[in-house]
Formats: sequence, structure tokens, C-alpha cells
Amino acid sequence: MVRRLPEVLTIWVPLLLSAAHLIAFSLWTIWISFTPSTLVPVSGWVGLRNYSAVAASRNWQIALDNLLLFGSAFVLLSLATGLMLAILLDQRIRGENLLRSIFLYPLAVSFVVTGTVWSWLLNPGLGIQKLVHDLGWTSFRFDWLIDRDMAIWTIVIAAIWQSSGFAMALFLAGLRSVDADLIKAAQIDGAGPIRMYRRVILPTLWPITITVIVIQLQFAISTFDLVRALTNGGPGIATQLPALVVYDLMFQRSLLGRGAAAAVLMLLILLAVLLPYAAWRYVQRRRANHA
Repeated sequence: MVRRLPEVLTIWVPLLLSAAHLIAFSLWTIWISFTPSTLVPVSGWVGLRNYSAVAASRNWQIALDNLLLFGSAFVLLSLATGLMLAILLDQRIRGENLLRSIFLYPLAVSFVVTGTVWSWLLNPGLGIQKLVHDLGWTSFRFDWLIDRDMAIWTIVIAAIWQSSGFAMALFLAGLRSVDADLIKAAQIDGAGPIRMYRRVILPTLWPITITVIVIQLQFAISTFDLVRALTNGGPGIATQLPALVVYDLMFQRSLLGRGAAAAVLMLLILLAVLLPYAAWRYVQRRRANHA
């Protein structure tokens, strides 16, 4: 018991401190959202005035529309890209370790660096468009970064590059853990590679798929660094996301109460994703225990 005490303290003390920090600041933010705070926190009570002002603002409405588009495209495309890369590596090809390292490398790069590099690549005067023009194809256009309708897709591209390796790693672990007897039975029945993946292997990856979707949605909802470095919400406010609205209200307009209200609304969106997932995991665990 004495020997295990330091180990228990090492695990639980940081965990409890982190939980207390998170809960305390969440409650503080919620309280601020109901006050008329501007540059500094002040006491007072304005009810839901800050929430109604945020919800009615054009910036917030555009941010929600962009979040829906960005979140849907990013999650689906990163999921598909990660799965394809995992299936490729699952073929035990030569150079697998090198390819795995290459695909996982973007995870080691910060979102600020990713956004900065992709802003160079997608800049019409510096990146891909200029390179193609220099090669003689002067009619080629790839100016999405300055196109209001297409700029959001530059964030999708950069986010997929950043996060597909994560999805690949989880899917590859799932593919390598599939029961060999199932695969042998399918081969005996004459199933080809495509049918085997579609009917036997991929259905076993459903729990991993749900996990990847939830984690990627969480990233999409809280995305700030990537957008700030890549487009800074522009052109205009064409690529605004909720996190940028919070930053704009709190630190550029000095509307602390409204910024806190926007942050709480972000938290509610995040909980709308995490709570169903937690409930699903709880049900799965109970079924496994009773099986």
C-alpha cells in the first residue's frame, strides 16, 4: 500500500487538478456570458441578451454555415483518405514503415505551421498557380484562397492533410486486429479482395469509425489556429468559424460578455457531439460486460 501511494498520487493529483481547472474556468465563462462585461469582467445580470446578440449576428450565422460545410467535408474526406491509406499499408507492401512515417508526419506539425505553409502553397502569386504559370500554362487558375466561394475548401484541404494520418493509424490498427479465421473463411468461400473488405473486414471497423468521426468533429468545432494562419477568416468573413468569432468578440472588439456567450454556444455544440458518443460507449461497455 505504501509503495503504491506515490503512483496513485502521480496519476490522480494531476488528473483532479486538470478537471478542477477545466470546470472552474467553464463555470467562470458561463457566468461572464450573463454579465454586461466588456473590456474587463464586471458584475451584473443581462440574462440571455449576449446570447441573442451573438445568435443574431451575421458573423455567427456565417460561422455556423461554414462549420457545417467544413465539418462535414473534413470528416468525410479525412475518414475516406485515412481508410484508403490504411488499406494500402495493410497489403504489407515494401517500404511500409517509411510510408507510415510519411503519412503520420503531419501530426507532428502544429496547426499554425500547417496553415502558414498551405497559405504559401495556395497563394496565387507564390504557390501552385504561379508554378504552373511559370511552366507555360498561363490559363491555369487555382486562386481558391482569394475566392469567397472556394476559400473554405482551402481549410478543408489543409485539415485533411493534417489529420488523415491519425485516421489511418486507427484504421490500420483495426485492420491488423481482424480475426484471421474470418478472413480464411471468406477466402475459402471464394470471396475476392473487394468483397472481403466490404462484407467481412470493414463491418468490424464500425467502432473505430465512430471514434474517428467524433474526434474529427471535435477538431472541426474547435478549429482556430489553422484558420487564423491560413485565411484569418477571409476573404472578408468568408471562412469565419465559431472559434474566430469568440476571438474577435473578446480580444478585438473587447466584448467579453458576448465572447463568453459565443464560447458557451461552442461548448454546447461540442457537447451535442460528445454526449451521444459517451452514451453509446456506455451502452457498448454494458453489453460487453453482460455478454
